[in-house]
Amino acid sequence: MRLTDFWQRLEQVFGPGYAKSIAHDQVLSQLGGLTIEQALAGNFDTADVWRAVVAAYPERVPSRLR
Repeated sequence: MRLTDFWQRLEQVFGPGYAKSIAHDQVLSQLGGLTIEQALAGNFDTADVWRAVVAAYPERVPSRLR
């Protein structure tokens, strides 16, 4: 998954403003206690980070974006 696709999906799920806040502030256990921004900066695969978002927010992510 390209990084631009990742951010588009995150914004579709949370809205543009809230997506940035989630990425910056929310620590995900699925990412080893890192935020989305930290994981992406640490060279985690974007698809793995997206799967962590889906696992953390299953009720928010529509099936078409999983």
